[in-house]
Amino acid sequence: MTTNRPTPAQPLRIGTRGSPLALAQAHETRHRLMAAFDLPEAAFEIVVIKTMGDDRALIDADKPLKDLGGKGLFTREIEDDMLSGKIDIAVHSMKDMPVLQPAGLVLDCYLPREDVRDAFVSLGHDSLAALPHGACVGSSSLRRRAQLKARRPDLSVVEFRGNVQTRMKKLDDGVVDATFLAMAGLRRLGMDAVVRAAIATEEMLPAVAQGAIGIERRADDHRMAEMLEAIHDIPTGQRLAAERAFLAGLDGSCQTPIAGLAEIAGGSLRLRGEILRPDGSEVLIDDRHAPIADGAELGAEMARDLRERAGPGFFDWHTG
Repeated sequence: MTTNRPTPAQPLRIGTRGSPLALAQAHETRHRLMAAFDLPEAAFEIVVIKTMGDDRALIDADKPLKDLGGKGLFTREIEDDMLSGKIDIAVHSMKDMPVLQPAGLVLDCYLPREDVRDAFVSLGHDSLAALPHGACVGSSSLRRRAQLKARRPDLSVVEFRGNVQTRMKKLDDGVVDATFLAMAGLRRLGMDAVVRAAIATEEMLPAVAQGAIGIERRADDHRMAEMLEAIHDIPTGQRLAAERAFLAGLDGSCQTPIAGLAEIAGGSLRLRGEILRPDGSEVLIDDRHAPIADGAELGAEMARDLRERAGPGFFDWHTG
């Protein structure tokens, strides 16, 4: 067993983005490590790293994520700092993470998963069903926009970027009538009060890995591997193995509307998957069960079958 624990003189450096939600997730990671190893807060240093995804001009422009660089927009600078040794670990929202990590890095620690559902947020309406015909709704998520267009084609759906606080201000300014955020993020920020309704997963299947926090480390850092193992939540890891295998078998970027959710009951894992055309004109779904140990294989198999059902061209809309 490793005995070289972090100290106030040589703290463990935790890399994170600087948004309130990212910081809340970094603080949760620190608290869990403190408790697991009986260490003081001063034995940890939270290092804020600005990523391209935090660029104020890009956020204000409300441009689609796929036009700005995809999921790597939120991780590239953090991972560069970890590879160079400036930080020891990095804390990420797993739904923002590409399915493959850069050479030399590994992602094998997940904290207990929060509420996976999407939240309906509005100042004047109580639910998605209550929105009047032609109402304007905003979302930065390609998946949510496609789902909304499929379920409520009468709505005007627009791009809507920024962190939780930015989006709430835009809502207050009347930019849109409603928006959608992850329940998990709002809970972690103590902002449950802004939620008008939590949307059932049967109505809006969430993004792959929504509600999960992942902690990335250098592959050859055995001290960090041992410490992170102590706070790893096994059920969350089992669920994400299935979901991320499903995502990897389809597209894995922010350029295709994909939803997926794995749930565990007893010794069985249930995986639901959904792919959509971005205009909501076609939705393909699947729902399967397998032993927990076969979750990744189930995800890959479901992805292959959905691709076959979709046929040539289903994902080609973003390449032209």
